[in-house]
Amino acid sequence: MSPLSDAPDPSELTLAVIGAGYVGLTTAVCLAHLGYRVCCGESDEEKVARLSRGEPTILEDGLAELLSEGLAAKRLSFVAGAKGAVEGAAFVFLCVPTPQRADGSADVDVLESVAREIGPYLAYGAVVVNKSTVPVGSALLVERLLDRPGIPVVSNPEFLREGSAVHDCLHPDRIVVGSDDQAAAARVGALFAATQAPLIVTDAATAETIKYASNAFLATKLSYVNAVANLCEAVGADVRDVLLGMAYDHRIGFDYLRPGPGWGGSCLPKDTRALLFMAESGGYEFPLLREVIQTNETQLSTVMSKIRHAVGGSLAGRQVAAWGLTFKARTDDRRDSPAVEIVGRMVAEGAHVRVFDPTVTAPVAELPHGVEIAGDAYAACDGAAAVVVLTEWDELRWLDFGKVLQLLAEPSVIDARNLLDPSALRRMGFSYSGVGRP
Repeated sequence: MSPLSDAPDPSELTLAVIGAGYVGLTTAVCLAHLGYRVCCGESDEEKVARLSRGEPTILEDGLAELLSEGLAAKRLSFVAGAKGAVEGAAFVFLCVPTPQRADGSADVDVLESVAREIGPYLAYGAVVVNKSTVPVGSALLVERLLDRPGIPVVSNPEFLREGSAVHDCLHPDRIVVGSDDQAAAARVGALFAATQAPLIVTDAATAETIKYASNAFLATKLSYVNAVANLCEAVGADVRDVLLGMAYDHRIGFDYLRPGPGWGGSCLPKDTRALLFMAESGGYEFPLLREVIQTNETQLSTVMSKIRHAVGGSLAGRQVAAWGLTFKARTDDRRDSPAVEIVGRMVAEGAHVRVFDPTVTAPVAELPHGVEIAGDAYAACDGAAAVVVLTEWDELRWLDFGKVLQLLAEPSVIDARNLLDPSALRRMGFSYSGVGRP
């Protein structure tokens, strides 16, 4: 590990980013902000048109500003397809989706297709960079599919948190790069010298494993915290104070010590299952990680039990308000969201659900038929037997709970995010149930 050094002159380099999804778009705008000329290739022509007009396609703090900045400075451009982006580029970042297959493995079909497509058009001396979350061995796979001797492939996993991805990209905890060509890996690391982050240079398989191991560890912390919250309920302890007492231990820390309805999003569920699949493929069962995943499933069931109890034991025919659909606040991402899963389970048990989320204004494909979308948090509560807090949107803290009390048919709050003040709500006459709180 070493600090980044030997930074190239950004104005002298053209970089290509393939894929304008969550990782690709964030990478493109941040590299342009660092001074590089960046061309982003994307297969969705409508998305290309929107981004070229300066219209963000994902909700991320600071992204709109950097998108406008890059376009105005003519350091950032978007084109349809990969070929036009890679021609003349010194570095090509592959930021394509690798969704989860039914068996838990990563689907690398798009990655393989893009590698075959760009191979003939890469400039001599270019470096291809895998930034997508890919299985161990993918750098060698891409190198073979490029069919361009002398063009190295480097693994450079991303560690971006949705909701703070731009900040994380510009102020990373570390830069990890891996390749059998250590000189190429160092060149990729030097692109991020301006961030002043520590640089870890290793082989490709190790860099790829670091990504999966990191996300699986974060999932382990979250599953452990939810298990501790359930323990606190069983023994009458307050999980907030228990976690506070734990977090001041520098070996543990405060991050990822927040109980909730379960972990979700585009990374943790996919990466934990992919790591489990890779372990089993290598002959190791990894029982700890298997239990982490099972604990997350159990947490969803625990929240459902709280909801049933709040409405009298059965959800059949009951009206329920749900606050939140995204897997966390400050993002519009609903992929593998525990909030969406719980809404679906309530509907499956016969509930009539009305949902409010500040990022959703119309029915979305992830929700079952019949779920109503409310215009605000109050409208969701009208006539409901209970309100369930599923996403920790800060604006929910400051609602007029006197008005909420009047709108609800029964004064029940199930706070799956421990967002609200239980003492204040109980004084007003609410029945309150949190996670790990008396």
